[in-house]
Order: sequence, then C-alpha cells, then structure tokens
Amino acid sequence: MNEQQKTEVEAAAFRRLIEHLDNNKQVQNIELMLLADFCRNCLSKWYLAAAQERDLSLTEDEARKAIYKMSYSAWKSNHQLPATEEQLVAFNAKSAAKQQK
Repeated sequence: MNEQQKTEVEAAAFRRLIEHLDNNKQVQNIELMLLADFCRNCLSKWYLAAAQERDLSLTEDEARKAIYKMSYSAWKSNHQLPATEEQLVAFNAKSAAKQQK
C-alpha cells in the first residue's frame, strides 16, 4: 500500500467511525471517556487540530458539526443525558489518576 492509498483507507475508516457514532447516539460521551479515554469532543478537537496543522480555516463549531453531524448544542439537547452519579465518580477518579501520572 502506498502513502496515498494508506491515507485514503485511514480517511474511510475515520468516516466509518463517525458514521458508527452517529448511528449510536445512545452511547454517551462520558461512557466513551470511561471506556476508551476519548469521546466525540476529543474527535472534534483532533479534527480541528489536524486542519490547523495544515493551515486550513476551520472553527471549533465547524469541527464539532463535522463529528456530531449537527450543531453541538442540538446534539446536547437531543441526545445527551445527564451523567449518573456513578459515571461522575468514575470520571473524576480517572481524571485524578491521570493527573498523578
């Protein structure tokens, strides 16, 4: 596989990940953070950073829309559930453990 083909395959896999997350909106960002240490917000930040590294004009809102397939505020109001007490405890513990490293 040459570099162009590799880039195309990586891009296709990324698009499939975004589609998969879009088709599974019931999976909450906090659950992704707890299990995989990344979430849709992380993806949008990585997307924005990749654009900026290439001197491409992109806003944070545009990056979020690319990942969420809608505005962030629309996604939050339509799909984000309040975190449970257990999720918050686990998230805070994980964050504290990261800071100690």
